Amino acid sequence: MISNFPQIVKKHLKHLPQHDYPALNTFLFVSTWLSFALDQSQVSMRSLFKRLNIRGINVDISTFSKASKVREPAVFYHLFTKLREELKKEHKLNSEKLALFPLDSTIVTLTSKLLWNQGYNQVKLFSGLNLLTAEPGGIAIHFGQGHDSKYGDSTIEATPSNGVSIMDRGFSSFVRIKALLTEKNRYFLLRIKNNIALQMLENGKFLMGAGEDQIEVRVVNFCDLEEKREFRFVTNLPDSGELKITNQEIGEFYRLRWQIELFWKFLKMHLKLDRLITKNVNGIEIQIYSCLIAYVLLQLVKIPKEFGYKMLDKLRYLQAFMCENISYVHWLRKLVFC
Repeated sequence: MISNFPQIVKKHLKHLPQHDYPALNTFLFVSTWLSFALDQSQVSMRSLFKRLNIRGINVDISTFSKASKVREPAVFYHLFTKLREELKKEHKLNSEKLALFPLDSTIVTLTSKLLWNQGYNQVKLFSGLNLLTAEPGGIAIHFGQGHDSKYGDSTIEATPSNGVSIMDRGFSSFVRIKALLTEKNRYFLLRIKNNIALQMLENGKFLMGAGEDQIEVRVVNFCDLEEKREFRFVTNLPDSGELKITNQEIGEFYRLRWQIELFWKFLKMHLKLDRLITKNVNGIEIQIYSCLIAYVLLQLVKIPKEFGYKMLDKLRYLQAFMCENISYVHWLRKLVFC
């Protein structure tokens, strides 16, 4: 195998305890969740446990379910943070370059009636994606329904210094725009609804809102002639001086918002975040962070160029070698302790 995957695994998983629980230690617990996310040959946790039991790892799925319900997710938070830090170190960042940070939310369907009885019909996951480092950030999990304009503040606050948070109309609210205008060393680009009242000023900017609550903002308009649609954007990006960002550049920035949609697509299609398999809030957080850990891990992995460079190429490359080791659980144990 020509890859840095073994080194990454050994560095970040070797510190996980092996003897803290008699039936399901922390290393086995974490590696089982990662195996579920990464293993393309498994479609359910039950089938994964069948393989583990047949090949010598005697752990019961009911024990695993109970652990997912009662154990603190802190070990997953910590692992995710450490991998993000390593990913950031790999990119030599120019402090003067704008860090584009598209952010959005996605809905993950709940399958358990136990959660429905508690009033939870869905989970809304918020995240941003730093396009300079490819690291997700500002993770927020909201249980239940709710509009993006009411939530997602912690995700917006995760916008890096000298970064641009790029948001769709769902995040648009007068209160939020007013707060974002006070930010220093951080910018925003927000699509607004076309029915919002705007009054053009002599300096080229616009008064937004009505009455005493009006605010002065930079508004950029684009028209899609084929679809006959208008796009309005509010931003605090400078329109003059050395840091001037042209209207055309703003249009290109907004096009890159699609990267967060591709991020959601990869998590759901390839890392099994399309449905939540646990029946409790604690387990849901663990599953979500397991998927995020797997994503950052794949970002860190390097494989020979002839096998590709995309995330899916890396996942398939690892899958080819995992097949020699029965399961990811067996393979991770071998890499770390042998």
